[in-house]
Amino acid sequence: MSSIDFRTTHRLPLSPMRTVGIGLIALVAAIALLGPVIVPGNPLAQSLIKALAGPETAAPLGYDHLGRSVFHRLADALRLSPVIALAAVATAGAAGLVLGTLSAAKGGWIDRIFVMLADALLALPGLLLVLIVLAMVPGTALGFWAGLSLVLWVEFFRLTRAATRETLASPAVQASRLLGFGPAYLFRVHIWPEIAPMMLTAAAFGTATAIMAIAALGFVHVGMRAPTPELGLMMVELLPYWREAPLALLSPVVATFALLLGLTLLAGSRET
Repeated sequence: MSSIDFRTTHRLPLSPMRTVGIGLIALVAAIALLGPVIVPGNPLAQSLIKALAGPETAAPLGYDHLGRSVFHRLADALRLSPVIALAAVATAGAAGLVLGTLSAAKGGWIDRIFVMLADALLALPGLLLVLIVLAMVPGTALGFWAGLSLVLWVEFFRLTRAATRETLASPAVQASRLLGFGPAYLFRVHIWPEIAPMMLTAAAFGTATAIMAIAALGFVHVGMRAPTPELGLMMVELLPYWREAPLALLSPVVATFALLLGLTLLAGSRET
């Protein structure tokens, strides 16, 4: 009876807030993926004659202080940051899932080691860990991926460990063990259905956190190096010219806000 209720619950229609979140993410993805196809252009091409010029057919959002198309730079930035964030979340999620399941299943000194490691990393500010990695691999997507993965895996580990320990103590798992089913069956049938919704929610929040961290570090000149289009770097480059070209500055700000809001709504709204 409980398994039927579980499947029925997760087939309910999307909530309005989650629908809005999906719509915002789809809109941002359309700009990033289809924008350069509809309006071809080079995000690195400069034309100082057009510096801070307004929108035109070749540059729907105008030009920045170096005469580069804000639209094409924004489309590139909206591909770069989410790709890094999704790669970091995928790595962190896989590591947290494996280590959390192993910690809950084995217990003992294995559990204590993983918990101490997670607590030690959790005690440090996340941006500090990313900065430490970026100091070794400065201004690269690889550095962001490694640093963000190091920060994000802890949350996935803690969620997986807590849910797995509770599930392993349930009568259903005990019955499956008595019937001779192995670890792979227990994980597929009992553990994963319980932790999957939490993992997907954590993945959405983790992606938003990673994108925000990349933009924040770019805003203080610690992230990607110019002339690479990146949301935070675009904001800080255009900030001195907000009076002359307000649309150019607002474009990365609004795009970042829409992307983060979409991910937050997607993760935070649950069906009732």
